[in-house]
Amino acid sequence: MSGHRTYSDIISVLVVDDSLTSRALIALALKRNPKIKVVGTAGTPLEAKDLILKLKPDVLTLDVEMPGMNGLQFLEKIMRLRPMPVVMVSSLMAPRSEMTEMACRLGAVECFSKSSGEHGEAIFAGLADAVVRAASQHGSAHRGMSTGFSAGSDSIVAIGASTGGVEALGEVLGSFPEDCPPTVIVQHMPQQFSKNFARRLNAISRPDVCLVTDGCKLVRGKVFIAPGGDAHTEVTRTGRMSPYSCHLVSGPSLNGHRPSVDALFFSVAQVAGRHAVGVILTGMETDGARGLLAMREAGARTIGQDRNTSVIYGMPKAAFECGAVETQLPLSEIGPSILRLAEHRTQESH
Repeated sequence: MSGHRTYSDIISVLVVDDSLTSRALIALALKRNPKIKVVGTAGTPLEAKDLILKLKPDVLTLDVEMPGMNGLQFLEKIMRLRPMPVVMVSSLMAPRSEMTEMACRLGAVECFSKSSGEHGEAIFAGLADAVVRAASQHGSAHRGMSTGFSAGSDSIVAIGASTGGVEALGEVLGSFPEDCPPTVIVQHMPQQFSKNFARRLNAISRPDVCLVTDGCKLVRGKVFIAPGGDAHTEVTRTGRMSPYSCHLVSGPSLNGHRPSVDALFFSVAQVAGRHAVGVILTGMETDGARGLLAMREAGARTIGQDRNTSVIYGMPKAAFECGAVETQLPLSEIGPSILRLAEHRTQESH
């Protein structure tokens, strides 16, 4: 399936554990698998952070108990700042334990419990298989810090904006990595400006930004802008494991707009449900409020821009007052929050 690693790829792994002995034993156990290359080891979160930036490993193995910052705290920082596949390794990682559930909620791909009663390298028997599973589900060996999730299990992001949205969207997308979640945006603007707007965002963003075309597939690393004028942009899906697609749908204007934020949000609520993140940014009037409420009622996570950072606190206010907004945030916090929520939703779908 698109986005999955092929088994001819070598999986680069960084081992993080405060015990020198454990680091050596983990590295020894992993090296026995020809698909895996241990590219480095770290004894502290600070050292691990530097090596992640330097080595760009495909998978991280991470201990829970470490000095200064425990593994779960470090995991949360990784998923917020540099999302990547992480295998938690600890004797505390028993199946269905509270620690395991917390690690999974924070974004761990696998939780490996050290084999009790074993000695030496045998303690970590099976860890290599967990690393290969993590890389196979999530890894792309050649995209740096890519998380490479399969199209069928991805969360999608839907964003609506109007007055003030051109600048706001630039700031939100400025925090998106190259391998961002599939994202669809409705920004109210005349048709003749849509193409140049998409080009401008593409020039300042790490993901690819382009206009929606009928039938285009939503994939990681792509941000789609609904073209102004003739049609609404809606999201569809043919089956549970099929990728989401965008379609241009003819119809009268909704809330005075075509494309309408509500039209996008209603479609996402119907086809993606809890596997979506909805965002309402600065804008006049009320477009998007009812659609965002439908998304939240379908289980999606929802964000609204706060009053202080909105050029016009109309659309976010309407969405907040009708109960559609789960969290109100200043503009600077919205991009990182989208990424964090989308990654957690994707992790939960596995």
